[in-house]
Amino acid sequence: MNKNVALYNEMIAFFAGDARRCQHFIKVASLAKQLAESEAADAELTELVEAAGLVHDCGIKPGEAKYGAGHCTGKIQEQEGPAVARELLQKVGYAPEKIERICYLVGHHHTYNMIDGLDYQLLVEADFIVNFYEDGTPKENIAKAVERVFKTESGTKLVKTMFGL
Repeated sequence: MNKNVALYNEMIAFFAGDARRCQHFIKVASLAKQLAESEAADAELTELVEAAGLVHDCGIKPGEAKYGAGHCTGKIQEQEGPAVARELLQKVGYAPEKIERICYLVGHHHTYNMIDGLDYQLLVEADFIVNFYEDGTPKENIAKAVERVFKTESGTKLVKTMFGL
């Protein structure tokens, strides 16, 4: 079985009963993969960014267990997520160096001032696009975020087209 298919199934089980969280990570992973392909990323980076999209918010569950529902900030997600991601990635057979990079992305996906690679940029852009829709973000706020955070041609074009900017 493809590692990301196995990871997808593990994440569904991890967030069992929480359809909203499942829908979110499915959309982010799918969009991250599509953006990687649009940017002509190689198969290895595409697989990695899709995996990062699947597990990017896994810190929410332990964060809410520690601090209560509704009190799991982005920083808490970044703190709590890598340990959970590591366990899930090991379970489905990811290589140690890929696990390290994905855990780094999970531990930094709400930190926008130190993006250090295409995989990181694609994950951030995919998460932003999904959140814009899910949160009902006003167009003027989307435009400001795109100007500040978006760097890829594919992500910029997609978000501007999708939201009519």
